[in-house]
Amino acid sequence: MRLDLEECVAREIGEETGWTVVVGPILDSWMYHIAVARKDVFIVTYGCHPTSTESPVLSHEHKEVGLFTEAEVPSLNMPAGYKRSIATWFAQLRSGDRAMAG
Repeated sequence: MRLDLEECVAREIGEETGWTVVVGPILDSWMYHIAVARKDVFIVTYGCHPTSTESPVLSHEHKEVGLFTEAEVPSLNMPAGYKRSIATWFAQLRSGDRAMAG
């Protein structure tokens, strides 16, 4: 069985947060270097819409989970590429650009 990329994104989000989502547009892509593993990983980010208001659950793959406001994102400990994608998604949602936001 072949899954398309959007199905894979939705499945991963479900596995890691317990959320069901509708996958929206590609927001960004970049190469992320993991120094400890001496690997480069190609990252593609999508905007997604959760279909419920339940809080995300913590998967065994992560240390913590949370929901953050747009103003809180710059101070979070995550790669700059993810912060850029989140800023892009907030901007698209604010502008009401439904063609871009799903």
